[in-house]
Amino acid sequence: MNSRVPGTLAVERVKFVGRHRGEVNSSAFSPVGQKLLTASEDGCVYGWETQSGRLLWRHRWGSSPHTGRLRPMALFVQFSPNGCLFASNSCGCTIRLWDVAEAKCLQVLQGHQWSVETISFSPDSKQLASGGWDKRVMLWEVQIGQVLSHLVGHRDCPSDFAPSSDCLATGSWDSTIRMWDLWAGTPVIFHQELEGHSGNISCLCYSASGLLASGSWDKTIHNWKPSTGSLPVQLKGHITWVKSRAFSPDGLQVASTGYSHMIKVWDYNTGKCIETLKGVLDVAHACAFTPDGKLLVSGAA
Repeated sequence: MNSRVPGTLAVERVKFVGRHRGEVNSSAFSPVGQKLLTASEDGCVYGWETQSGRLLWRHRWGSSPHTGRLRPMALFVQFSPNGCLFASNSCGCTIRLWDVAEAKCLQVLQGHQWSVETISFSPDSKQLASGGWDKRVMLWEVQIGQVLSHLVGHRDCPSDFAPSSDCLATGSWDSTIRMWDLWAGTPVIFHQELEGHSGNISCLCYSASGLLASGSWDKTIHNWKPSTGSLPVQLKGHITWVKSRAFSPDGLQVASTGYSHMIKVWDYNTGKCIETLKGVLDVAHACAFTPDGKLLVSGAA
């Protein structure tokens, strides 16, 4: 998808990457858009050259395994905002930090007691948040790989940092979103709770301007103003639960995938669906905009 001006889209499938041997669970562009990461159910993390679609490398569990109690699969990948690192997790208890230049594993973060489901870097690249089935979120100091604090109370928590890095939003199976004050000291406490969804919170993301979008099993996306806790817009139109979402770099559009063959693109301010993309071959699991906002990538089963 190419984005021309707000509200108008030029839709065209410009590239197809199909060398995965399992469902694509997650995707992420590097900060300047030159590289693309994908995580697959085949147990591999893939690195691609965005322009050509060329496979740069593929790491298998055998060579750099995540370990855990469940069968290995790559669930999530994310670049650090400074572009130096990327993180990956699996259906185990560990998180791996990698050097981007050499695609080399630098650290294995251990501390969760059950499957790690989500990871997110702070905008300053200094911290990493991880959420899992052990009903807690862990904050890590990236440089030394140590736990800074535990945020207890939310289960299977999608999370994202505010652009200022001073707040972390987490969602949970209790249908609520909690805003955690990271400057409050220890223990970290949540200072705000957002209510409005009627199903499990499945995904969260901040825009560059500090707005928050949440997706849920209730088939809706809620757009929040965290500073006031208000819910100005609800996005309705998915026929299944919302699996992933992504803001365009200018914050004017939100792309989302449900557990279906369709990807929807929304006008953030009005909540209107401005495009439904139906070229996905199977269930769409992931979506991400390039940093310049010109392309949208989707990963599918």
